[in-house]
Amino acid sequence: MKVKLEVDCTPKEARSFLGLPDLEGLNNHLVEEMKSRIDAGVAMTAPDELMKSWMSFGGQATDQFRKLMTSAMAAAATPKGG
Repeated sequence: MKVKLEVDCTPKEARSFLGLPDLEGLNNHLVEEMKSRIDAGVAMTAPDELMKSWMSFGGQATDQFRKLMTSAMAAAATPKGG
């Protein structure tokens, strides 16, 4: 015996029929929170924001960056033995 049952309903109707909780409000809150965090992250990649954050560390960060670049240039200029 073969029985075929076709149900045409929305996801909300299916959740209600099965007694599952309606998490639409929580989902909307989480989506909005993710959007705001993404927007904040994108704002931090703006060049002026990056410079503000780098300069907030003071001269020490600038010196460290200069030393990093100097050592990288020296390493690139050194002939590789082979």
